This record gives sequence, structure tokens and C-alpha cells, in this order.
Amino acid sequence: MTDLVPIRRALLSVSDKTGLEELGQALAARGVELISTGGTAMALREAGLDVIDVAEVTRSPEMMDGRVKTLHPKIHGGLLALRDKPEHQAAMEAHGITGIDLLVVNLYPFVETVAKGGDYATCVENIDIGGPAMIRAAAKNHGFVTVLVDPVDYGQFLSEFAAQDGATSYAFRQHVAKTAYGLTAAYDSAVSTWMAEALGKSMPFRRSFSGTLALPLRYGENPHQEAAFYTDGSGRPGVATAEQHQGKALSYNNINDTDAAFELVVEFDPADGPACAIIKHANPCGVARGASLIEAYQKAFDCDRTSAFGGIIALNQPLDAETAEAITGVFTEVVIAPGADPGARAVFAKKPNLRLLTTDGLPNPGEPARAFTQVSGGFLVQDKDTGRIGREELQVVTKRAPDAEELADLLFAWTVAKHVKSNAIVYAKGGATVGIGAGQMSRVDSSRIAARKAADMADVLGLSTSPAQGAVLASDAFFPFADGLLAAAEAGAKAVIQPGGSMRDAEVIEAADEAGLAMVFTGMRHFRH
Repeated sequence: MTDLVPIRRALLSVSDKTGLEELGQALAARGVELISTGGTAMALREAGLDVIDVAEVTRSPEMMDGRVKTLHPKIHGGLLALRDKPEHQAAMEAHGITGIDLLVVNLYPFVETVAKGGDYATCVENIDIGGPAMIRAAAKNHGFVTVLVDPVDYGQFLSEFAAQDGATSYAFRQHVAKTAYGLTAAYDSAVSTWMAEALGKSMPFRRSFSGTLALPLRYGENPHQEAAFYTDGSGRPGVATAEQHQGKALSYNNINDTDAAFELVVEFDPADGPACAIIKHANPCGVARGASLIEAYQKAFDCDRTSAFGGIIALNQPLDAETAEAITGVFTEVVIAPGADPGARAVFAKKPNLRLLTTDGLPNPGEPARAFTQVSGGFLVQDKDTGRIGREELQVVTKRAPDAEELADLLFAWTVAKHVKSNAIVYAKGGATVGIGAGQMSRVDSSRIAARKAADMADVLGLSTSPAQGAVLASDAFFPFADGLLAAAEAGAKAVIQPGGSMRDAEVIEAADEAGLAMVFTGMRHFRH
């Protein structure tokens, strides 16, 4: 095996014709023989290039609707033959096989077909067989064969091709072989996942994951951790699909927190009014609805102004100039919204380090999805928590039922609690959080922290009483004892929403009645570890 291998013969068969003409012309200009199939051959000929049909090479026609065309010894022998092994050279001569030095293949659009809602038969027909077989053969024989599987790689190849005077180096062939195997692995993963779901096997015996590198990151959660951001190809609107208009490159923590903020705020339908969520370290420090976007932002900010410093802001409606002005009054890392008007963009332009992301849409918060967590030696896989509760599903368990205003705040607080790390306690009033306790080992500690934060903000805002007075409270899981509930009553809460289901529910209900609280059970838990 030598380092430089000249390209004398190339096989091109692509679904995506992007860059094909330029690539074909560059190869032909150096006298490379072009072999091709079907639509690719037609496109090359239309560009004025001489092309040899695969059927002419194999002496066998395409058949079975194109299912069988490249699965032939004269193709795979040309890709797999070791050029420096006499026995392989002898076999090539004996069977009329000529080496193929460059393979350019991309696969049938299976993922796109699934995304468009293709039926079962159509999706199966778009599972490529010959393409992956050739790619794997060429990648395995990268000592002698160059393989290109994506138009984004053509430019790099053409630079190498020119620099090496019509050849490629071993290092380059290694690089593109790695890329090729990544593609076939991702393709097979997509097929496997789709078929399992099509057959109703939500948790199949074997599961694979794939992603495409979107952004190399400077480091992970901490500077000594290497990191990168990969996209899954689902196209779900959010941080993975957002356009960044300004600011420094996103960090690992920025991406994680921005996702948490956006997934929370999209729980609130923009048709029902503006909403704002402010996140710090993946936990909400303020969430609110308002008559306007600036009102929603200000109410969210007033929940915990200290924690909001250096936070992530997510909006469920396009950002306007007035709200942008208010946001720039406090140091903020990232703002993500479905859009931003020119006035808002102009305001943010004065703060070049502030990152602005727009998603051009909102995801469906109820759309089924899988969530993955790595543990030592494996993965935990579960359905994403898309659970929601409506008014008609609430069970009033106390003597006093919540009034209409309390009920609206209870459902609001319950929605926010779903996105707070357990144990989670959320105080809310007037469509805004006023105190949040997150991530404590004891639920009563979360209750006390949330009440203390509300009291602290009373001092900041110059209020005579804590905003928790007259507020409602949401708990992501049941109260195992009455102490957490009593802490809420002591802080001034007047209504509580919780899942119920504790062995001591009767004790907790009795305590709520004695304190004059209204309490409803959801029958649904929202643990978030």
C-alpha cells in the first residue's frame, strides 16, 4: 500500500445531485473514467460528460425496478481488491475486473420519506441496499479507494485531488472512510428505529442512536471535559434548529439551559397570550404569562432577580423592541424566541455578546419522543414527559374547592413544576411564579426555600408582604407528610395542587382542611431528576 493513490476510475450513483456537475467535470478534466447509473448518469451526460453505464461494466442489465444493478462481482471486486496483493490482481485479470479508485454514493432518502409520512411499503422501498454495500466495501478498502458520501465533502476532496495532482493521500482516505461508516451506521439506525415503531415495538431488543455533528464545543460542563453538540435530524424546532443572529458561540451549558427554557415556555400556547421563562442551571427561576411580552418578562424577572442574572430567557412569541430593551437592562446569556422583529434585533445589536436565537416556529409539547440517560454500562430510555392535566381531570379533596382564579394559577404552577428538578415546589400568583424550590432531597426543604425566595423578593420589590401570601402551590410529587404542606400554609399559600397517592394522604388532607387550604389531586407525578 502506498500513501498516494491516483484516481483513474470513479463510480458515481447519488440521490442528491448537489455539486455533482462540478465534481464530474473536475474528474473528467484529469481523464478519470466515469461509471454511473440511472439518473446520475443522465445528469452527468446533460453536463456534457462521457459516462459508462454500470450495466455495460457488469454485462448485466438493471433489474427488479433497479433493486439489482451494482450488486455484482465486477463492481464489488473493483472496490474490494487489494492492489498490492498478487492473488487479488490475478483474480481481477481472470474475471475481467477493473479497479474502482473513487466511489461517490449517497443513499435513498429513507429518513426524508419517513418524515413526509410515507406509508409502510413506500418506506421499505426507500431502504437502500446497493448503496450501503458499496460504501462499506470502499470504506473497508480505504488503503486504495476513496469514498465520498455527502456533497458537503466534495469541496474538501477537490482540494485534495488538486493538491495531490489527481491522487489522494492515505490520511484523506482514512478520514472519508470514517465519515462513510458514520453515514451507514446512522442510516441503519434510522431504519431500525422506524421499523420498531412501525411494528409497535417501542422498546426493541436492540436500540441504536445516531447524530450529526452540529457544533464542536470549547469544553463541556467544565473546562477539563471535551464536548460537542450533535443533532438527531428530527427537525423539532428548538436550540438544535435555531438560527443564531449574534453573540459568542454557544457553550455546552448554554445549549442545555436554552433547551430547558424553550421546552418550558412552549407549554404555553401563544394563542393564549405571551409567556416568558427564565432559566438558570436548567431550573426555572421565573416563569410568567402576561397581557404583553414585556409584562410576561417583567413578571418572570420579578420572581427571582438575583438568579435571573446571567440566565437564559425563552419567549413563546416573537421578540419586540420594547421587551428587548428591558432584557438588555440585565446581563443575559441567551434569548431564544420563535422570531425577533427588526427593532428588537437593532436593540440587541448594541449588546454584541448577548446570544439571540430564533426558531421560526414552536414545537408541539405533546409530541411523543424518547428521552435517554447514560449510566455506567448502558442507557436508560423512557418516553419524554408529555403528560398534561386539564381542569376536568382534577380531583378536589378538601372541604374548600379552589375558585376560578386559584384554579387557573394551580394549573399554571403545575405546568411549571413539571420543568423544575425534583423535589419541586412552585408558588404562583396572577399567572406568574413568585417562589421556586428545586432539587432538594427533602420536599419540606423545597417548600421552605421557595417561601424564603418569595420573602426575599418582597424586600427587593419593596412589598409589605411576601408574594407567597395568597399564592397557590404546586408540588411535582405527593407530600409524604403534612410538614411540607404546613410550611406552604405558613408561607401564606391558599391552594395546593399535587399528585396524591401517599400512604398519608388522609393526614395531609386533614392538615389542609385545618389550615383552610383548597387542595386538588392530579393523579400524575412529574419527577425530573
